[in-house]
Amino acid sequence: MICADDDPDILSLVALRLDRSGFDVDTAKDGEQALALAHARRPAVIILDVMMPRLDGVELVKTLRADVNLRDVKIIMLSARAQDADVARGLDAGADSYLVKPFKYPELAFEIERLTA
Repeated sequence: MICADDDPDILSLVALRLDRSGFDVDTAKDGEQALALAHARRPAVIILDVMMPRLDGVELVKTLRADVNLRDVKIIMLSARAQDADVARGLDAGADSYLVKPFKYPELAFEIERLTA
């Protein structure tokens, strides 16, 4: 699993919770790093923020969906951008799920389980 967020506190918190739940987690500080990790690891799930440097979350989703080797990766967007238009933009780009910050970890765990079942 890959978790990408430019906020180091959120990235650490999410990665720690996922690790404690038994997930193998790689972290990325921006969209380009997340894309490189996705190519190297081919994860089942990628959790990503919308607003990230070098490649934002929406563009990263579009890039992943266009890649024949990565288009089936499950993508959960985790963002403070909570307007209906923001959610629609993420889902229209190809995200499988969109959670709004602040979030509760059980919501994220449920989405991961739902998408990987």
